[in-house]
Amino acid sequence: MMNEPSIAGLLNDAARILAQAGIDTPRFDAKLLLAHAAGVEPRNVDKAMLLGADPDELNIDEPALRRMIDRRAEREPLQYIIGTAPFRYLEVEVGPGVFIPRPETEIVVQAGLDWLTEQHVEHPRIVDLCAGSGVIGLSAVTEIPDSEVWAVEFSADTYRWTDRNRKRILLGEAHDSDDHDSDDDRIVRNGRAGDGHADGDRSSAYSRYHLILGDATDSETLKELDGTIDLVISNPPYIPESEIPEQPEVRDHDPALALYGGSADGLRIPRLIIDRSAALLRSGGVLVMEHDIGQGPALVDHALQDGFSEAHTGDDLTGRPRYLFARTKQLADRPGPAQGAGF
Repeated sequence: MMNEPSIAGLLNDAARILAQAGIDTPRFDAKLLLAHAAGVEPRNVDKAMLLGADPDELNIDEPALRRMIDRRAEREPLQYIIGTAPFRYLEVEVGPGVFIPRPETEIVVQAGLDWLTEQHVEHPRIVDLCAGSGVIGLSAVTEIPDSEVWAVEFSADTYRWTDRNRKRILLGEAHDSDDHDSDDDRIVRNGRAGDGHADGDRSSAYSRYHLILGDATDSETLKELDGTIDLVISNPPYIPESEIPEQPEVRDHDPALALYGGSADGLRIPRLIIDRSAALLRSGGVLVMEHDIGQGPALVDHALQDGFSEAHTGDDLTGRPRYLFARTKQLADRPGPAQGAGF
């Protein structure tokens, strides 16, 4: 594979192989994998090329790099190969059996946290339904120091990833790579485990984050919290079963339970999440839920018929309608200081 005895040569050869395999961002992926094979950041690769350093100076593990390039050329997700994925201020572990967090979900989380700030909600109680890797609930509990978060995950395989990320982020525990197929765990050993938001005591957040293995749509799940939750944030499975993704990284690697919404139109599970959220939320509480670009009107209608007094669709950074924002009915006699006054 690699013919040229230079870092630039290694990078160019790797990018060429990935481009031939149909990777959309071959040079970006190649640089990330090269950096991972050297146990450094991508900026260190750029610096080494500018200085004319050779692969030995950067301590690149070329056999590991070859294996990773081969895996990526077979369309295995980049994040699975490296073993981690970024999300907001966090870096979480990912691998087979867990949905890879996407940038659009960061916007969904931001909408919920912005609402809490605007409404001056003190000690917010937050539920993350369909937790996956845990990024939604872990972002909330680390970014809001006085919050309490409950996260629900249905799949036992995925739950193991949620749990290891809870320990990684909140306790700073690094894990070896024997539970997944990452070629190299040097990034974790170099101290990246537990990185994230700069401030706050992560260990104290551990006691405020509750992880539950269960069905997020079941009325018995978290039943003891019904009527007490300020905010529900969810990224449920919502892809229509009639629309199989074309991208191999998604179609062949993301777990089906995290992708498909349980019906031909993909709306069955999102509607059930709305139903469960309506019971969990206190009066004036808010649900923020990610959905497909064509599902907004149907989900707004369902929310308005199911105990929510106001609902609208929010856009992602490209202007596409990607999430539901719905508020439950406000009761005039609701006790407590945190009264939502609107969107």
